[in-house]
Amino acid sequence: MANDTVTIGRIDPMGWIEAQRDVALFLDFDGTLVEIAERPGEVVPPKGLVGLLEGLENALGGALAIVTGRSIADLDRFLAPATFVAAGLHGAEYRTSREEIPRPVALPIDPDLIAELVRLQRIFPGVRVEEKGATASVHWRAAPGVEHALAAELDRILGNGPDHLVVSRGRKVFEICPRHVSKGAAIDVLTGLAAFRGRRPIMIGDDVSDESGFEAAERLGGAGFRVRGETFGSEVANFTSPRQVREWLSLLLATVA
Repeated sequence: MANDTVTIGRIDPMGWIEAQRDVALFLDFDGTLVEIAERPGEVVPPKGLVGLLEGLENALGGALAIVTGRSIADLDRFLAPATFVAAGLHGAEYRTSREEIPRPVALPIDPDLIAELVRLQRIFPGVRVEEKGATASVHWRAAPGVEHALAAELDRILGNGPDHLVVSRGRKVFEICPRHVSKGAAIDVLTGLAAFRGRRPIMIGDDVSDESGFEAAERLGGAGFRVRGETFGSEVANFTSPRQVREWLSLLLATVA
């Protein structure tokens, strides 16, 4: 691993490689395993990523899950032909084995509310609304300067809508999710699976939505590792980039294999 790993204020990830054969991995996707792209569909998984994840899953006895804001179906397109245990849509759907069909745990957002969100694309040129069923993402990476006005509009829309939905901020995106859904709740569910039970969870992520996952991992005796980017600065980050995350995962695989 490169020598510029950032560990200030956090546990050193390198310390978890030595004699840590009882870990379970919970990995965010965008900004953690792969670089952030201008549009979600433009992400390019690096060569060798699928093989690395499959090797870790096998070496850890199946104790590897991807916990992402993407739908599981979307994730599968990027990691084909492999499939993994996963929590998609920030925990609004689950797949608890490679063979299982993804199972939703939240209802789709009402179409009238989606229509209100889509209207924002006309008000704010460059903003793009991504409908995902139980969740929705309002991307503003291509519309710099609209953050505060867009946030105010979202507060107005949600204020007039159902009270089970909340808005959370991400990297140039606002996420609309059911109140009971979170990556932390997903880790609580997945650590009950046989392959994960009794292992110390490690959650790696790069965004605000990963914070509940870090908290869950630490509460269960594991650790949360942050990737530096638009959300986490060098004072709290453990990794400087997704590339360093992948390097660390490769070292972990070499240790536990």
